[in-house]
Amino acid sequence: MAKEHIFIVDDEEDILRVLEYNLSKEGYKVTSSAKGDGVFDAVKSIMPDLIVLDLMLPGVNGLDICRQLKNDSATNHIPIIMLTAKGEESDIVIGLELGADDYIPKPFNMKVLKARIRVVLRRKKGDAMDENSVIALPDLVIHPGRHEVLVQGEPVRLTFTEFKILHSLARRPGWVFTRYQIVDAVRGEEYPVTERSVDVQIVGLRKKLGECGNYIETVRGIGYRFKESA
Repeated sequence: MAKEHIFIVDDEEDILRVLEYNLSKEGYKVTSSAKGDGVFDAVKSIMPDLIVLDLMLPGVNGLDICRQLKNDSATNHIPIIMLTAKGEESDIVIGLELGADDYIPKPFNMKVLKARIRVVLRRKKGDAMDENSVIALPDLVIHPGRHEVLVQGEPVRLTFTEFKILHSLARRPGWVFTRYQIVDAVRGEEYPVTERSVDVQIVGLRKKLGECGNYIETVRGIGYRFKESA
């Protein structure tokens, strides 16, 4: 069975060729572009399953492309993995808040990139999961309908905010959330909060979860993500 179609956008020809070769070997159909101009129209034409998007591009930069794609109802469902140079933390935060699904810093490990692609594509297929579905992991069970969390079979009392943070992260393992995305998931955009207050909630949540607190990973300078295993 044919695999998914991946669209790669990167202005470094060496990187483009390496990505094309390795992803084609994995069985993916690959389309590529070395410039930002025309990418939006190309995406609308071919409708790929995933986009690997460099942020630093000549012409239209990667953030502008991401904004265009996520603001268009025809393309906003297409997952985006950003390729970023080191020292672009602010751009990463902006990209994630625009709707990008993940990021890979350059220089990158090809095995890591392929693994992240698989995770994002798998997540895309599972996004229709009922919000009330039970999340069962080794030593940790989250039951949204009952507002219940079990750690090694024992119930743990969480506040409303702590439960919402845990559930939001756990529903999308591997997905990097900025602090403000966490706030939006918990309270909505109108809830006044600072980055520090999210960090305080995470510290309290980890304490209550004990060893299972290791499921929640700090992504330095960006926010948090829920790991596949503690």
